[in-house]
Amino acid sequence: MMSPESAGPITNYNYGLPSEWRKPLLRQSLDNKVYRVARKIKKVGQDDPRRIVHGLKVGLAITLASLLLFYIEPFNKLFHQGQNGIWAIMTIVLIFEFSVGATLGKGLNRMAATSLAAALGVGIHNIAFRSTRNNNAGQAVVIGFFVFTTGAICTFMRFIPALKPYDYGLMIFILTFSMVSVSSYGPEDFETVVRDRILSIIIGSVIAIVVCICICPVWNGEDLQNLIAKNIEKLGNFLEGFKGEYFHKGEYFPNSEDGQSLDNKPFLKGYKSVLTSKSSEETMANLARWEWQYRFGFKHPWKQYVKVGALTRECAYKIEALNSYFNFEFQAPYEFRSKIQGQCTQICSETGKALKELASAVKTMTKPTSVNIHIEKSKVASLKLKLLLDMILLEDYNLREITPPAAVALILIDVVPCIEKIANAVHELAYLSHFKTPDSIVSP
Repeated sequence: MMSPESAGPITNYNYGLPSEWRKPLLRQSLDNKVYRVARKIKKVGQDDPRRIVHGLKVGLAITLASLLLFYIEPFNKLFHQGQNGIWAIMTIVLIFEFSVGATLGKGLNRMAATSLAAALGVGIHNIAFRSTRNNNAGQAVVIGFFVFTTGAICTFMRFIPALKPYDYGLMIFILTFSMVSVSSYGPEDFETVVRDRILSIIIGSVIAIVVCICICPVWNGEDLQNLIAKNIEKLGNFLEGFKGEYFHKGEYFPNSEDGQSLDNKPFLKGYKSVLTSKSSEETMANLARWEWQYRFGFKHPWKQYVKVGALTRECAYKIEALNSYFNFEFQAPYEFRSKIQGQCTQICSETGKALKELASAVKTMTKPTSVNIHIEKSKVASLKLKLLLDMILLEDYNLREITPPAAVALILIDVVPCIEKIANAVHELAYLSHFKTPDSIVSP
């Protein structure tokens, strides 16, 4: 009998192998798949441990609702009367989101929309019943007309941008009104059934909101604040790193002095995530309006964070253009590069320091103190660089050779106004949010 070693290489098709060989191979393949799935699950939990806590919180909320509806008077009657109590569990599953803002928004929208739609549905039923005098066909026409009108109007309202935060509530309003209207054809005590369902939905919403807030809450406001600060800091890290990589000892090197590839330097690639953060910032800002905590209030200027984020992305696009010149194949003469190096490195250094201070100010909610100094220095260096480029262009240089470093210099000149816009927006945010003054500059 041949051994596995003498059978030659094993392919993915194991039909010709003996069964005693095929079973270990299948078992090994299954073990590898299980291992890969386990690694992916572990990575999801390690990336953000709050996800594990969120799963436990949802399980706890469902358990509380089940115990409440099964064993505690008078709530257990809701479950036994037409299985209405199950709506509490369904509500928890539907509205319990990862963050407090999302859960509050969905919970309040669901409670308000369910109550209003149920009240309107019962009112329409009474109007139809009294106006048609027990005529079933007439009741169907009246109720059908109101269901059509209400569904069409509410669906159109969902397209209005100002009502976007209430989109979930409008959807629930349409659903609840239609269900209540249709249930009016059923048992005569449908008003009691509707009331019990509303109470079950309110109970489920309250349980979800209380658990979400009281146990390891995740605030969209804090996440948005940290995201904006991190994005600004990434731009600062890039500019300071660009100074050391591109203008290294007056020479142009596509790699650093230790031979390490630029792809292995995360601070030079971190700005890329800023380019795709618009959707996350707008979503967090909309959800943060539902929140309240000790650091923020209901009137906190979340729109200003979105404005700062937009200006940060505008600067990130210029940095994207700057990054494209790292591995440019042409090299300019040493004399030309040495002339512009001083002003370029000063712009990178001062703007990088300004961005890092702005990021710290946003994160700690303190007023930036020396940002204007760094920006003024970068503006002076930018003006000198403009004059220097005008003088150099009059000299006898090969335009093809000096184009890459000249383009880098021009982009750095354009970066300075972008940094100034970000600083002005952060100063406005500090004024609107009443940022604190650092203790180091408070006079005795």
